[in-house]
Amino acid sequence: MKILVAGGAGYIGSRLVPALMEHGYELEVIDLLWFGNNLPKGVKLIRKDLFDCTAADFKGYEQVIFLAGLSNDPMAEYSPAKNFIMNGALPSYLAYLAQKAGTRRFIYASSCSVYGHAVDKFFNEEDPVTCDYPYGISKLQGERGVLQMHRPDFSVIALRQGTVCGHSPRMRMDLIVNTMFRSAMTEGVININNPAIWRPVYDIRDAVHGFIRAVQADYSLNGVFNVCSGNYTVGEVADLVKTEVEKLNGQKIKMNIKQIEDFRNYKVSVDKAKLELGFLPQYSIPDTVLDLYDHKALYGDYDQEVFFNIKVFRKLS
Repeated sequence: MKILVAGGAGYIGSRLVPALMEHGYELEVIDLLWFGNNLPKGVKLIRKDLFDCTAADFKGYEQVIFLAGLSNDPMAEYSPAKNFIMNGALPSYLAYLAQKAGTRRFIYASSCSVYGHAVDKFFNEEDPVTCDYPYGISKLQGERGVLQMHRPDFSVIALRQGTVCGHSPRMRMDLIVNTMFRSAMTEGVININNPAIWRPVYDIRDAVHGFIRAVQADYSLNGVFNVCSGNYTVGEVADLVKTEVEKLNGQKIKMNIKQIEDFRNYKVSVDKAKLELGFLPQYSIPDTVLDLYDHKALYGDYDQEVFFNIKVFRKLS
């Protein structure tokens, strides 16, 4: 099977593409390479603006995976206009091209950010979404745009991902577990803006597993699926990171707890993905910290700009 990965040279793609190749799939990546190229040698890579694609670029590919767009709240809030174009319009446009080219499936990397705020329940895919922030709104727009392209011969799957964390060859230090790991290793402290809020956290290896399950699903399967490794309060995440780093590094870590209000507070159920996709997350936060620690020699300066999407985006804008 031939698979096209749009935006496949980024944080997730740099682990997903090699994993798909190990499964025997033929891969091509289209990416602007904002964050460099950390893909394995031999991957067919086209450096191109995805808005410049035509249906001809999708000919011969059985599936398309969309990993492109702006990837977090700081980027979205820095440039709301580009955020809505790249997260709302772009996936819809590519799904249109893919369907026109005869592709059989389009897989969209959505986000649990669409849920916004809920305190006392686990959101499932049928629950209403209430996000008032540019990033969550735009991801929902992209999701709805691609899902409306579904036809009997064109499967569309949207994976609503939790906050992805862990090591990648295209590394990021601006994700909850990675951020806490960075500050624990470099400053001996973990900063917690609000320990009470909930987040679904997603080890990058489970994220790779989620995409593979979507690729391999029967073509009759369509729709939205929540995917994460587990739901945690931010305070719980900090405690787990602290305990693991202290165990691995032998240094005492301090906690700096603040009480900054945050209306992004949600936890999700992954029962549908387990039942219909066969998605079974395997990794906990201590596993994620160990994954980061095992690769610490690769990071050098933990504060280099390439590890922070907003810093790179500001320079490009």
